[in-house]
Amino acid sequence: MKRTRTPGISRRSTLALMGAGAMTFAAPWVARAQAKTIKIGMPTILSGRVAQLGTSSRNAVMLEVEKVNAAGGLAGRQIEMVIRDSKGQPQEAARVARELVNTDGCELLLDGEASSGSFAVHEVARDLGVLCIHTCSEASSLTADPKQHIPNAFRCVRQGIHDSIVGGSYAAGIAKAKGLKKWATCSPDYAYGRDTTGEFTLYLKRFAPDVEIISESWPKLFQPDYTEVVTKILQAKPQALYSCLWGGDLTSYIDQANIYAMFNQMEVFAVNMADYTALTVVKNLPKGIHSGNRYIKTFPTTPENAAWGDAYRAKYNEYPTNWSWQNATAVMFLAEAAKKANSADGKKIAEVLKGLTIKCPFGADGTVTMRGDDHTLVGYAIGWGTTIPQEPYVPEVKAGDWKTIFELEAEWKKSKGYT
Repeated sequence: MKRTRTPGISRRSTLALMGAGAMTFAAPWVARAQAKTIKIGMPTILSGRVAQLGTSSRNAVMLEVEKVNAAGGLAGRQIEMVIRDSKGQPQEAARVARELVNTDGCELLLDGEASSGSFAVHEVARDLGVLCIHTCSEASSLTADPKQHIPNAFRCVRQGIHDSIVGGSYAAGIAKAKGLKKWATCSPDYAYGRDTTGEFTLYLKRFAPDVEIISESWPKLFQPDYTEVVTKILQAKPQALYSCLWGGDLTSYIDQANIYAMFNQMEVFAVNMADYTALTVVKNLPKGIHSGNRYIKTFPTTPENAAWGDAYRAKYNEYPTNWSWQNATAVMFLAEAAKKANSADGKKIAEVLKGLTIKCPFGADGTVTMRGDDHTLVGYAIGWGTTIPQEPYVPEVKAGDWKTIFELEAEWKKSKGYT
């Protein structure tokens, strides 16, 4: 396909269309006469109902890449992003990831796929040996299961087990206070949905043993109509509902459930609600939905987090999302690791990433760590609260305790045979 060229700007520094929805970005624009660039490939979802996963991930990456390049690049090499649309299809994600490395010459991968695609990209990284940082997949097994472990893959993402420990404890407290014993669940029918729901109910029952799950619903990913699901839940007459639907699926579900006044009939715990991608899109946002924090600029309550959120919104004229902060943090890790390694080589960066702690606006204490044993992100701000239908949307967030998270996560890993 013919590439568009901007006068006065080098060919490989221009925004171009490549193959199926590919985009290359160099930020800021750099002349090829300067130090050799390093291409970083990014398969993600840029079309369909959950396209905001990809667009908000891409936007955050470019925001941080501009900063890195302005400061001299990755170990002196300007970053050129090559971003491709997988259309939310795992097989396409794998094909695109392989092509990014073998055809486009990308030396590193930022995997901006949902969990369904991330497992496919992970196998490509295993095969090619390229450094890969997963930036959107929250399925716990991706890094917790030792069968998945490879030395060149990391996860810069909140994890389902962490949210479930904090959320289960939070929900159990409300269940005890309000006598909520009969629960229903409604989550997407793939690894993330089933794993995270199982983990949440595990800790809900641990902290509130009288709870009973009386109904389970597993809508397909990107399902257009939730009428059957909503009526099934209403017929079961639960006192409370848990869901880890996300993105466009969550907003469509809420809009359709509002027709039946479902949110007036039960307490709702939706782990992915407190994210601007849902809060600002739902037509009539119900009051009082309990949610884990995704991204809101008021939690953590720090000037650094608020400033980052404002900068993102000023640049893109929209709020950042949970996917945004995770992708931004991945670039922060790459920059710091390359600095410490004095190299942009993937193997050298991987060695430094293990156990690396960096300053970060999204950390519970102003820092986050890439844990060394399972290559996953820890120390990020995590908590639950209750929504209101206007700014600040979640006025109070009860923060999770990382000491407790680590203790219960270790027990969970042992129970799964992971340790």
